[in-house]
Amino acid sequence: MSSTEQFKVDRTISDRCGVTLMNNQVGHVVTQVMSSKPNITVTELPSMIRVDGVDEIEFNYAEIAEALGWEDFGNDDFEEIMSTHYGRMIVLDDKILMLASPEAAAKYTGFDLKVVD
Repeated sequence: MSSTEQFKVDRTISDRCGVTLMNNQVGHVVTQVMSSKPNITVTELPSMIRVDGVDEIEFNYAEIAEALGWEDFGNDDFEEIMSTHYGRMIVLDDKILMLASPEAAAKYTGFDLKVVD
């Protein structure tokens, strides 16, 4: 493979999105909840846990709070254990959505996706 082929731009959508969570007690419970969902892959590493998905991932706060045995789980709690993400993140009152495509995110953000030549 030539060096120009190696760094060639590929504009196709990967259909993937995900987050990196802290490898702590709360992170483990969140990943236990998420690992039972379809199209989700959980990878535990020494200092972090990756949660990757196809098209869309939904982190439902009520579901996570129940698994933790907490009364409430919210945006602040999620942000505390998340270190990074890829894809489009939509933060709602009761959940966080990770979306792979800008078109899927546009219905939440109102962003106009006009094609520009």
